[in-house]
Amino acid sequence: MTAPDPSSVRFEGDWTHLDVRANGIRFHAVECGTGIADRPLVLLLHGFGEFWWSWRHQMPLLEAAGYRAVALDLRGYGDSDKPPRGYDGWTLAGDTNALIRSLGHTRAHLVGHADGGLVCWATATLHTRAVASITVIGSPHPRALRKGVSRNTAQRKAFMGGFLGNQLPRSAERTLTRDDGAFIADMFARQTAPPWRRTDDYAITVEHNRSAVQIPGVAYCSLEYRRWAFRSQLRPDGYKFMKLMDQRLTIPTLALRGALDRYMLAETVTDSRPYAANFRYAQIDDAGHYAHQENPGLVQQHLQRHLDTMLSS
Repeated sequence: MTAPDPSSVRFEGDWTHLDVRANGIRFHAVECGTGIADRPLVLLLHGFGEFWWSWRHQMPLLEAAGYRAVALDLRGYGDSDKPPRGYDGWTLAGDTNALIRSLGHTRAHLVGHADGGLVCWATATLHTRAVASITVIGSPHPRALRKGVSRNTAQRKAFMGGFLGNQLPRSAERTLTRDDGAFIADMFARQTAPPWRRTDDYAITVEHNRSAVQIPGVAYCSLEYRRWAFRSQLRPDGYKFMKLMDQRLTIPTLALRGALDRYMLAETVTDSRPYAANFRYAQIDDAGHYAHQENPGLVQQHLQRHLDTMLSS
């Protein structure tokens, strides 16, 4: 079977596909509307095993509300470049900071799910002036996640099984891509709530992500995010990164979590509170780990209230 071409993620729709050069590589980005640069920029960052498609619901809603919404294929995903290195916290934060400027802005509101949320936390801490606010979905602060995994047996059990399996070279890549990306279908089935799993939207999304993970290089690159997160805990660079992350953000921070999320527990997410002075937490009904796709209407209500409050202040 021929592997999918990277351009296979450039689906037609009420959006525009962009190629943006930032931090030394090319990113594939998608936006609704005309890309009006004087609108506030909302940068949307997907999670593990996905690509820009995960924000298909939020982009048109944000555009209609007066924002410039841009969803990315993160480094190593979809139709973005896939360098062999650069999956550490510093480089990923540098990607986001550079992308904001390459899109013609000096600041942005960051919205991230799972691994994309960790990029939000890192960018807001390491490039403070470039970030107006963050919204994270199922994504605790890195230090809160480390605490949860080390001290909470339930969180450790939910998180570490698959995470440790991701560390095996070559074997983990084969696991992600074998049987037409069946791993992705299983991941979505385990980490989502029943209501969404009964919809055509779910079936289409799983099909798209199964294909996208088979694009050459994607399996390796997506695993490198998690491999650095694991390896760095045992090395000086990880100690330095976590020490730098031990700061309290002053920007508005919204943390959302699906009420039925069995992968990221509520107490792990709320333990992020010490790292954000202006912190708000909300649970999303009838949703698991992919709340922005499972219950996009309620997520949009929280997100828009979060963003609009800053416009009116």
